[in-house]
Amino acid sequence: MFPDRADPPPVLVGRSSRIRQILQLIQKLGKASSPVLILGETGTGKEVVARAIHAVSNGPFVPIDCSSLAGPLMESELFGHTRGAFTGAAGTKRGLIETADGGTAFFDEIAELPLDFQAKLLRLIQEKEYRPVGSVERRKADFRILTATNRDLAQEVEHGSFRRDLYYRLNVVTLRLPPLRARKEDIQPLVEHFLIRHGGRNLLTRECLDAMIAYDWPGNVRELENCVERMVAMNSGPLLHTADLPSSLQNHIAASRTTQPYAAAAAGQSFSGNSLRPLAGQPSSPGALSTLTQMEKDAITRALEYTKGDRVMAAHLLGIGRTTLYRKLKGYRLTD
Repeated sequence: MFPDRADPPPVLVGRSSRIRQILQLIQKLGKASSPVLILGETGTGKEVVARAIHAVSNGPFVPIDCSSLAGPLMESELFGHTRGAFTGAAGTKRGLIETADGGTAFFDEIAELPLDFQAKLLRLIQEKEYRPVGSVERRKADFRILTATNRDLAQEVEHGSFRRDLYYRLNVVTLRLPPLRARKEDIQPLVEHFLIRHGGRNLLTRECLDAMIAYDWPGNVRELENCVERMVAMNSGPLLHTADLPSSLQNHIAASRTTQPYAAAAAGQSFSGNSLRPLAGQPSSPGALSTLTQMEKDAITRALEYTKGDRVMAAHLLGIGRTTLYRKLKGYRLTD
């Protein structure tokens, strides 16, 4: 999933069943006027989905970042103000709500909205009217409301940090976006999409693509796009390798390689190049049992064999501190 940043039309990229379902929902929701609550982790593309829903209809699309609406100027930003309404108000200003009239207002991170302002938003939704700061007249506003959050809004209601009546007004239709780690099949088409957007000439090696598919992407699609854009910007050649990946992925690759020999050692195996073979004299049956002490002793022995006696590297492979390894070596009488 994700997006062309050019205005029309928003682009959803992916071939997973969940993305296909979202595309179908967007077509249905775009023709309706009901409020939609979009849920998902940071970077999953909530605003992109909101823009896609709006694109089916007409009018302006006005994004409103609730996390930035703070302090005494909050009402002015949303409702506008008249000249002289407060110090510094040299002229009349249109608010975001007036700008959204006839179109869509998208309240991003709605859970960040303060409680006192939630009441004003509820009245705005119910009455379809508002009053600019410094004005005695109320104005009408006809717009569709879409909201999004990365938090559990129902839980926020239970905790008392979000109004229950406003929650039910906004939660007419809920659209939940899955994280990227839950739809790995979308990574390759997303990468290809971002390569075209940011480079046009670049290609990935198979090893590099496999490393990207194996990564969990805690920042979701936003992190993936940032990764591709960085690789294209930093590499002068058309072919992108694993060495071109950012440090977060490099660390993930290194960690995967590190845990492999330790897992093998703990399972009673040793490394020979890139292949595994059972330990000499060790039963290969999966049902063979050993005491935890013996398993730990064997794991330490195999880790030292693999590192050719390098105790610092062995401790790193085993996931323990160097001092802990020395103590265990002494306890198991493996110091020689």
